[in-house]
Amino acid sequence: MSPSRASLEKNPREVAEMFDGVARRYDLTNTVLSGGMDHLWRRAVARAVDASPGERVLDIAAGTGTSSEPYADRGVQVVPADFSLGMLQEGYRRRPDLPFTAADAMALPFADDSFDVVTMSFGLRNVADVDRALREFRRVVRPGGRLVVCEFSTPVVPVFSTVYSGYLMKALPRVARRVSSNPDSYVYLAESIQAWPDQRTLARRIRDAGWERVRWRNLTGGVVAVHHAVAAGD
Repeated sequence: MSPSRASLEKNPREVAEMFDGVARRYDLTNTVLSGGMDHLWRRAVARAVDASPGERVLDIAAGTGTSSEPYADRGVQVVPADFSLGMLQEGYRRRPDLPFTAADAMALPFADDSFDVVTMSFGLRNVADVDRALREFRRVVRPGGRLVVCEFSTPVVPVFSTVYSGYLMKALPRVARRVSSNPDSYVYLAESIQAWPDQRTLARRIRDAGWERVRWRNLTGGVVAVHHAVAAGD
């Protein structure tokens, strides 16, 4: 399968292999392609998660663990999980103190009510069955627990929309060829972003999966949106 078709087929094995191929320079590439905005977005997610010592956080699609580090460094118990073994291996090389765990978002290897928070940054659009994953997140979170999803979204400012669309399909693949260990994968990533639903549609799907008090906050004019929800009580 060509990476450019993964946006439609999302074969889990092939998507995992794609991320295995970019693991070595993944964090550097993301920083370059986002113009350094990825650091700001991740800080916004950490603030939205608002985890405290004593809470347990599942960071799904954690990749190399960059998104998990702020919680671990504050004494919060965090489990970085991903379905790409290449990402997990690179993460463990960087942070052997973190409990990196192989996990499929659609069939999580955790018991019911195991976590206070589930968070996922820039990974939900790569899941073959988004609604099934959202239900799995609800299963492993205790009643009253929280969900925070950060994902590329639909710009709400016209100038952002025009520049963003042009950059995604034209500039992004060219820049990726210079900095990524697997530049063709970023063609897939660009197409998967364009195919992703807007903020309101994703909020409805989160609600339909059993979450309550769903809301979102736009970042960078809606280029990225952070959705927050609370698990319904029993």
